[in-house]
This record gives sequence, structure tokens and C-alpha cells, in this order.
Amino acid sequence: MPSPVKPISIQLYTLRDEAAKNFPAVLRRLASIGYKGVEPAGFFDFSPGDFRKFVEDLGMVISSTHSPWARPGNLDEVIDVCGVLGVTLVAGGYGAAEFQDLEAIKKTAEITDAMNEKLKAAGLTLTIHNHAWEFEKIDGRIKYEIFAELCPKVMFELDTYWAANFGENDAPEMVRRFASRSPLLHIKDGPMVRPQFTYNAATSTLEVAAGPSASLLPVGGGKNDIEGIVAAMDPEVTQWLVVEQDNSDTDMFECVEASYRYLTSRGLAAGNR
Repeated sequence: MPSPVKPISIQLYTLRDEAAKNFPAVLRRLASIGYKGVEPAGFFDFSPGDFRKFVEDLGMVISSTHSPWARPGNLDEVIDVCGVLGVTLVAGGYGAAEFQDLEAIKKTAEITDAMNEKLKAAGLTLTIHNHAWEFEKIDGRIKYEIFAELCPKVMFELDTYWAANFGENDAPEMVRRFASRSPLLHIKDGPMVRPQFTYNAATSTLEVAAGPSASLLPVGGGKNDIEGIVAAMDPEVTQWLVVEQDNSDTDMFECVEASYRYLTSRGLAAGNR
């Protein structure tokens, strides 16, 4: 029986600015905080193999990866790099245009199915990561539900803050709806204020231009129902809780430490400390 308390990882996009200056120091500090896993979003000066060794020497593991971000044209690279990293959970995702209307969603589902088929044959699990636009509605239905029905074999890395769509949806309910297909949950928190953001297709990142009222917050410091989210997951499916914070008005490492303390002190996630 899988443990109902899942290990805690961190999406390293959170610390991209710090990593660009001194990536080894970032990884050492995460290990000292107690994170069990990391989810890379770029390797900076490491090769994938050296990155894996460095992480494992610190007593952590690579939980899953956003590098390379899975796309139709790079799947051979994804398979090779995941083999080096020793991971089976790889992420991909889409911009707002790919979920603009029903026709776009159908095309996106077809592309995703084809990607999933190739990755699955190589022993990998494709997990589609969402932003807020997938959780808007068409004719009263959440776009992601339509997408999920069109590609029923695809799994998800459900971002629980964006799934709430700034208060339009109940985050725990979104987790329940996709629990059987979510081996990864992105755990983040914030004020539920809609920021101005754009999706950079060249780098596959969400660029948020947030003022003080919209910036994200340490897990437990905002309006997302974190305890409800964790209670709503399927412990037989979900393998990792992955902390992510896209932006902050304060020191990002303070946010990362506060998020870890909140989740582990309440028994919502398991760390190394």
C-alpha cells in the first residue's frame, strides 16, 4: 500500500535566478533544507550525468524533469536524457493558443497522444503540466476535462494553483477530478489575483509580470487550500508533491524554506529533515 504522505520535491525553475549565479550552491542549500527531490528546468553548467551525480551525492534524487520539455520534435532527446537522469516522469505542456477553442484542443490532444505513445514505448510517463488557461471553460466545461477525454491514456502534472484559475475553480475539486491520472502535483500558493502573464514558446516558460498584489507566496501563505489539495490526491497514483513558485516579492530561498516547513511540519509531505 503506497504511503499517503508523499515525498517533497522542488521545481528548480523557482530558483532560476540564483541557479544562474551558482547552481551547485543552490542544490547544496536545497539539500540542507531537507528536500528529497528536485525537478530540473535547465542544467546550467552541468551535463545531465554530472547533474544527477551531484544531486544524488547530496542525498536527493531527481523526481521528474522539465528538461528537456517534451515536444513532438525532441522525443529522442527526451528519451536519451531521461535515461541518463534515471527518471521516468517527464513533463510537457502548451500555451494558451493550443487551448483556445474546441478545434485547438482536439489538435493538441492528437499531438499529445502521439507523443505519449512514443515515450511510453521507451518506458517513460508523459505528464502534461497546466497553466490557468486550460482551466477556463467552454460551454460550461473546463477545457482540461475535454482534453483529458480526448487523450485518455495521458497523465498529468497538475499545477494546483493554476488549476484554481484565480478562484474560478475549487483546487481540491480539480485535484479529485484528475487524481487518477496525476503522478505529480505542483504545490504552489498565492493571493488568487489574476496577474498579467504570457507564455514564452521559445523557452516553454510562463513569464509573469506580477505586481505586489498578484505575486505568488510561500506554500501555506496564500489562499490556496493546500490541506484540501493533499487530501484530494490519490495516494496510489501521486508519487511526488513538487513545490514551485514562479515569482516572489521577497527572497526566493525564504519562500522555499517556508514552503518546506509548512508541508513537512503538518505531515502533508515527507522530507529529509
